[in-house]
Amino acid sequence: MQQLKSALVPILSTFPTKPRTVQALPSTATFVTSSSTQSPPPVCENASLNPPAATTTTSALPRHLCPPASAYIHLPFCRKRCHYCDFPIVALGSANPTDADPRISNYVELLRQEIESTRAGFNPHPPLETVFFGGGTPSLVSPNLVSSIIDTLRAKFGITDGAEISMEMDPGTFDSGKLKEMMGLGVNRVSLGVQAFQDELLRSCGRAHGVKEVYEAIEIVGSCGVQNWSLDLISSLPHQTHEMWEESLKLAVDARPHHVSVYDLQVEQGTKFGVLYTPGEFPLPSETLSADFYRMASKILADAGYIHYEISSYSKKGYECKHNSTYWKNAPFYGFGLGSASFVNGSRFSRPKKMKDYANFVQNLDSAEAAWNRSDDRSVDADKDLALDVVMLSLRTARGLDVRSFAEAFGGSMVSSLCKVYKPHIESGHVVCLDKERRSMSADEFSKLLVARGDEISGNLAFLRLSDPDGFLLSNELISLAFGAIAP
Repeated sequence: MQQLKSALVPILSTFPTKPRTVQALPSTATFVTSSSTQSPPPVCENASLNPPAATTTTSALPRHLCPPASAYIHLPFCRKRCHYCDFPIVALGSANPTDADPRISNYVELLRQEIESTRAGFNPHPPLETVFFGGGTPSLVSPNLVSSIIDTLRAKFGITDGAEISMEMDPGTFDSGKLKEMMGLGVNRVSLGVQAFQDELLRSCGRAHGVKEVYEAIEIVGSCGVQNWSLDLISSLPHQTHEMWEESLKLAVDARPHHVSVYDLQVEQGTKFGVLYTPGEFPLPSETLSADFYRMASKILADAGYIHYEISSYSKKGYECKHNSTYWKNAPFYGFGLGSASFVNGSRFSRPKKMKDYANFVQNLDSAEAAWNRSDDRSVDADKDLALDVVMLSLRTARGLDVRSFAEAFGGSMVSSLCKVYKPHIESGHVVCLDKERRSMSADEFSKLLVARGDEISGNLAFLRLSDPDGFLLSNELISLAFGAIAP
């Protein structure tokens, strides 16, 4: 069985990858057209996001062609690089940074310039409904500089009243005063990067904080009255035992966050872990133990009242991350900053991951001739790419794939192909069929549908979803099967 390996920071990395080659965004204005490739992702095109002169009205547009209502902001600063991290960051050292630190202030200025240079060609352009400050460790950046970024976003796009504004914060990088200032700017959701409740595990993966700082951070979040916060944990760390993981999960529940994200460690090439360890071999847990960790998280968090609404995400009712849900719905979004990625006008693209290249990229934005143009001509390959995106993203969620909407968009034959390839997995219980009332259909009921035409199948079958937890554990394999059926 292939254990799910989920990226630790979804916005800066692809989700389970498709068998397609993509290129990084160059620092020049040249671009490659890509109708729709991977889910939140690095893909190619020029970051002058939208059409140059003509504007696009938003009525009756497919979701992926509507104006983005979400923005991801990458603040790449960390005290040190963790041993598992391959994201674009700037290590500042242990000293607390100030506004005068040119590494931060110069970057924020570049970031603001990038936002201001974005050509929003939609008419009208709705205000942003979610903003997510990710990193890196955004809580290392001062409220004053964060305020300047929010002001720039508001001036460019507008921000709705009550918008979800999230910020990743690490223990030991903020006090109550700093958090209250961030809340005063509109930050209303905190994602706390705990990762583990054992000092030995935190040390082994190079985290800059210890358990003492974890409890202090939890206390600060509570005392400041944050009404929506998430706690992040990582499973399958070196030397992590069944008992350690159970303890971390129970202590996380005791902290009473509104949301818990559980990521399975991905050992990446080029990281310290990539040099030291081989996945599945000691001191990393075996695949079997990693799968047990996932099942344990699913059970303990469900028993504590958390809804497992996405492969790596659990929340109390009504506290799903609205920003991340943008990705699962294959909705458009802006990404700004080093290495970040956007999905606009049906195309995905990423910024350079090296600071010098990113600076050159931003400086060239005003003179860039290429722009994001929506084409009304959709090729067969473009439709297949979009269908792959929809399947991959939908199957990451508890809601699953809306079969009827999928059939309307891509045709009944594609639904029929999916159903046929999933038949053995429906019989094994890894894929679940639901009718329009979200009642489970038996394998026999499903088998009878297979003799029907695709449009008849979608008339009776409303959703396909992966079972929790065993179907989710096979997600990479099951999603790959879908790719083979849709784009053989």
